[in-house]
Amino acid sequence: MSAKHVRSAQSDQSHRSTTDSTTIRALCERYVPRGVFHATPLVATVARGAEITDPEGKTYIDFAGGIGALNVGHCPPGVVEAIKRQADRLLHACFHVARYEPYVRLIERLIELTPGDFPKKGMLVNSGAEAVENAIKIARAFTKRQGIICFEGAFHGRTLLGLTLTSKVKTYKAGFGPFCPEVYRMPYAYCYRCPYGKQYPACQVYCADMLEEFLQSHVAPQDVAALIVEPVLGEGGFVVPPPEYFQKLKAICQRHHIVFIVDEVQTGFGRTGEMFAIEHSGAVPDLVVMAKSLAAGLPLGAVIGRAEIMDAPQVGGLGGTFGGNPVACQAALAALRLLEEEDLIARARIIGEKILARFLEWQRTFPLIGDVRGLGAMVAMELVADRRTKEPAPAQTRALIQKCYQKGLIILAAGVHDNIIRTLPPLVITDDQLERALNILEEALTEIAASIA
Repeated sequence: MSAKHVRSAQSDQSHRSTTDSTTIRALCERYVPRGVFHATPLVATVARGAEITDPEGKTYIDFAGGIGALNVGHCPPGVVEAIKRQADRLLHACFHVARYEPYVRLIERLIELTPGDFPKKGMLVNSGAEAVENAIKIARAFTKRQGIICFEGAFHGRTLLGLTLTSKVKTYKAGFGPFCPEVYRMPYAYCYRCPYGKQYPACQVYCADMLEEFLQSHVAPQDVAALIVEPVLGEGGFVVPPPEYFQKLKAICQRHHIVFIVDEVQTGFGRTGEMFAIEHSGAVPDLVVMAKSLAAGLPLGAVIGRAEIMDAPQVGGLGGTFGGNPVACQAALAALRLLEEEDLIARARIIGEKILARFLEWQRTFPLIGDVRGLGAMVAMELVADRRTKEPAPAQTRALIQKCYQKGLIILAAGVHDNIIRTLPPLVITDDQLERALNILEEALTEIAASIA
């Protein structure tokens, strides 16, 4: 990778905090509600490329990437410069009050990048959850129907509708009901834990065919506005369906005039080795929801899709005060240029191959690893207490994350049972940083395995 994108965060002393980590954590304890979760005790003061430095000068390799929002790395110079230039011209006008070029230029670029050879339009919002909410509104306006089909293991945000679509009660949903009506949930293609007790490929992707049965037993197709699905489950555990899965879902949706919405919030912008993960399957969405790495860490989301569907809501039915902020739009345009110029999509494939190879090697060594899976640089391993029963091992997962943190690696859990280790390193990570991170993870795994032997 180019040196300009991987300069060590530790070497940048100009932005070092004068407040120590202990003080900042104490302030958080005093002023921030307990519901705001922290995956690690880390306090960040400066970050570059794939590294984060704390107030004491300790540097960590980042395998969390702002939960998938930093595919182009921390503070890429080209993005930072674009932000500075735009901030000097126009911080905010509200797109509903005054149009501005960065908004429409970004929509134009996203339309070029999004799958589908048909007329498209798009809108910008502040986050993935807001993009999901608007995609559902648009689909309902277009179809004049109300029902929405989603999937087990899904995560679509923390708003009321986002939580309704999300499939994880503990932590996310507990105590926040009642939730939105007319949302129906069916099993996802989770081959390691097949809900139908079948095995791929002999199953012929039975779980996708079951959508037709679902439309008979749970909700009538003429009442369904949209089906929303992640091409790889994100918070649900980096579950990668068979490639035929989405072709089958799309065909059934098309047969019943159901809008096919793909949520690319965590999977988009090169993470899986394609610009969008759905491209691996060849299925073409009607609407694509995106956010996270779109603007290199700035708050920005988008809905891009078929023009006739996007045009369905009445004038004034879509929008928001800050959606498509001009500074965030310029950051996104610069991030997209960086993805192309640095060939980071190809880099994602290389990163993923290296991580997957090490994970598979460890699976042969450590019985704790029940499954290994991934697509591009979106790779995970599922930890189990017993390979035969596949009993989840969340305690060992937490211990592994803690040990990694102590050794200088930030890594996150996922899955309904919090027993899955997921990797989201910035795609600008160097080979040396990647190797050091994997060595730390292997060392921590060895210690955890020894403790339960």
